[in-house]
Amino acid sequence: MKSLIENRFSLLVLVLVALLALYGVAYATQPQSVATPAPGFEKVPVASVTAVCPAPGDTSVGVVTPPGSREPGSATLVTGDRTLATVDVPGRLWHDEVPASSPPLVVTATGSMAAGLEVAQTRRETSGDQRGLAGARCTEPVASTWLIGPGPAAADVTLYLTNADPAPAIAEIMVYTGEGPVFDDTGGVFTLKPGQSRSIKVLDLAPSALVLAVQVRTSSGRVTTAARAIMNDGRGVDWLPVSAAPATRVVVPGIPGGGGKRELLVASAEEFDTLVEIKALTPDGAYALQGSELIEVPGGSVATLDLSTGIGGQPSALVLTSDTPIVAGLVATGTGSKTDVAFTAGAVPVDLGSVVADNRAGGEVASRLLLTAPDAAGTVSVQVVPREGEPREPFQVEIAASRTKQVTLKKVDGPFAVVVQPLPGSGPVYGGRVMDERLKGGQALTVQPLAPARMWALVPPIAESVATVLP
Repeated sequence: MKSLIENRFSLLVLVLVALLALYGVAYATQPQSVATPAPGFEKVPVASVTAVCPAPGDTSVGVVTPPGSREPGSATLVTGDRTLATVDVPGRLWHDEVPASSPPLVVTATGSMAAGLEVAQTRRETSGDQRGLAGARCTEPVASTWLIGPGPAAADVTLYLTNADPAPAIAEIMVYTGEGPVFDDTGGVFTLKPGQSRSIKVLDLAPSALVLAVQVRTSSGRVTTAARAIMNDGRGVDWLPVSAAPATRVVVPGIPGGGGKRELLVASAEEFDTLVEIKALTPDGAYALQGSELIEVPGGSVATLDLSTGIGGQPSALVLTSDTPIVAGLVATGTGSKTDVAFTAGAVPVDLGSVVADNRAGGEVASRLLLTAPDAAGTVSVQVVPREGEPREPFQVEIAASRTKQVTLKKVDGPFAVVVQPLPGSGPVYGGRVMDERLKGGQALTVQPLAPARMWALVPPIAESVATVLP
């Protein structure tokens, strides 16, 4: 028995010696450039992108890749079994109306058209319960999505799930309300076949909720998630923007100035209650909201706070800090006898740049950027890309630390895209695009928080490690 153990031990030693010798040969013969670990993440252009517009029928859709690249590439726009267009020139905005009752629009880009591809849809309603502007950034498939906004007791809310991948996907929907998490008989689990789309009434998941936060996560595959809210009593319509993932510090940008109600929504999926500190960043500076500087969020619930008077009608952003991760958003109501509604949500800084693909300015319609530098001062370049003609020359915008700056986008003939790029030395910049229109009886508006452009992927540094040959 002892001899058997000694033999096994000797064999193990021989194997280790052989592996170490192999590792030594690999080290000695490798190219010298590999021997020096990369100092940081490497930024490489994105080579392939898919974006989905959830319900594009009777809407205006803009598709653009920022100017700059001269390499080959293409973007294909497909709805159902119909190809609408193929775009192959970066820096040229494709903009058109999508026919009524069209299935979700899937935009697939490769090569130079992938790096920075952005797609957005906007619908203008002038009658009935859906009066107003409703805009949505068309999103890429991901494993988890958070949305926060009104519930079925305040609005007709519909979720749109699309599986654009060639493999099945299993999505689970978690709903949190002001009364706590909601569990239904189905467990909130939905299976989507390759290429399948589903629309789900939130009323069927949480019938009595006034406000809610929704997480859609996939245990298999990836899906795109969007939600549209048609407010009760004709109080407007808009899409809920995707919120940043739960975090202990959340920045909610793009809060429009002017009159009307401003209601903050904060959700926590944790088991324990959390106290959230609120700070407003306006053109005049940062300050705690007197009487509204704190909000308590019960575990697994959504809390609300009216900030209509606290913000004082100024364009602004909010910085929320807490001990446990939270998700946040804001509901902005326009002015007039016939109101419209817009939503913004927690966002991430636009360190890799940002693009908004569908904007208008001129006549009764205005578009503006609200840019916020919550920490150090920020500096960005802004470039307008019209549907017709060449891209405009970029102009520089400086944002003072702990402030929000409003940038009005000048009149352009027809729809246009806007590209925002941080400049060297800039601190983190967050932002939102506000578009509004003066209609008879009141203001129509929509907000799109700036999302990081799909321009670059950050590849982590690769360093040699004995773990590659040893367990």
